[in-house]
Amino acid sequence: MKLLSIGAAMTRGLLRASARASLEDLPDLIASHARPLGLRRPLIYLVDVQQELLRLVPGRTADGGTAERTPEPELRVDATLAGRAFQSAELVEAPAGADEAEPEGPRTRSLWLPLMDGAERLGVLGLETDDAEEGVLEYALDLASLVGLLLVSKRAYSDSYERLVRTRPMGLAAEMQWTLMPPGSFAGEQVTVSAALEPAYEMGGDAYEYAVDGTTTHLGVFDAMGHDTAAALTVALALAGCRSSRRHGVGLVETSEAIEAALVEQFGRSRYATAIIAELDLRSGRLTWVNRGHHPPVLIRNGQWVATLERPPAHPMGTDMGLPVNLYDEQLEPGDWLLLYTDGVTEARNPQGEIFGLDRFVDFVIRHIADGLPAPETLRRLIRTIREYHHDHLQDDATILLLQWHGAAGT
Repeated sequence: MKLLSIGAAMTRGLLRASARASLEDLPDLIASHARPLGLRRPLIYLVDVQQELLRLVPGRTADGGTAERTPEPELRVDATLAGRAFQSAELVEAPAGADEAEPEGPRTRSLWLPLMDGAERLGVLGLETDDAEEGVLEYALDLASLVGLLLVSKRAYSDSYERLVRTRPMGLAAEMQWTLMPPGSFAGEQVTVSAALEPAYEMGGDAYEYAVDGTTTHLGVFDAMGHDTAAALTVALALAGCRSSRRHGVGLVETSEAIEAALVEQFGRSRYATAIIAELDLRSGRLTWVNRGHHPPVLIRNGQWVATLERPPAHPMGTDMGLPVNLYDEQLEPGDWLLLYTDGVTEARNPQGEIFGLDRFVDFVIRHIADGLPAPETLRRLIRTIREYHHDHLQDDATILLLQWHGAAGT
């Protein structure tokens, strides 16, 4: 009962104290409010844009270090216990050293916990605690959940956050597009959505879009002509047109036509964008979409590539060629995965001129799903593989959006 009251006091006190706190205030606030539970030395690490590094959030008055042990400013996602917690989205405890003598008093436990906002992985929280009742571990998990929410609440107006998650300067087009796109992952009872985009710092022309609206999930992948600031302006207008029409209850065909009208009005016929714009009814699993000159979606079922949803596409938005825009549909089954992508994924070439290819791309996704990896981790590894295949010099944007329909609520 005492632990319960201390835990409630920690949560209440931290929430109240954080109302007027900045990002830089959080480490010290967390340390002071977690201490009564025996949770010590909190370390907040944020993952960088490319999800390769975890970077320490410094406090205003202390960084959590001691004379004997100072925290590392950066930890690699693929080579550390902290990174393992990030990849698995589960608590990871550092094992006691084999050469350590049996302690006379309580053993210090080093914990790494994922920091998340829903399914979006923000980083990790490091904590230390002595051997204690298991309830303390539950409060450590609760604390990590709360810290994730607090980080998101500070992110929107913190340049410090953006500086921490970047390892080099970001181009103007990329700056604009990251601001416009939704978070990289969402997970609900009926649907999981995860997306990724590279090159993270020099993109220009690709974008993904999704929104969950009651019983409907809206999806979109866009690829604007070119790879420059003009391409970013084109795709920004396409995204805004998509959202505006959708929020006014306009159908998919009419939405794509409204985007085209906006592009023609702004650019004449000098700029265009291809797209898949789709909706999934979460009650029935009915997928509807329009294809505006884009690569067709891929359907994965029971660990197999069962269909490429090829239908006659309309012309790219902005070319005003007058081809018919048709609405297509497909019935999904519970557990199905839908894969949307741009040509920068499949057409990435290595120095020998060999393309990455659709077969390699889909096979990678299927194998990692079969391994039980979460969708965000599957895409993180896929993007890393594509970068390595291309020696980290992609010539075109590579965008992936992965959706799984879990079935109707209660099924």
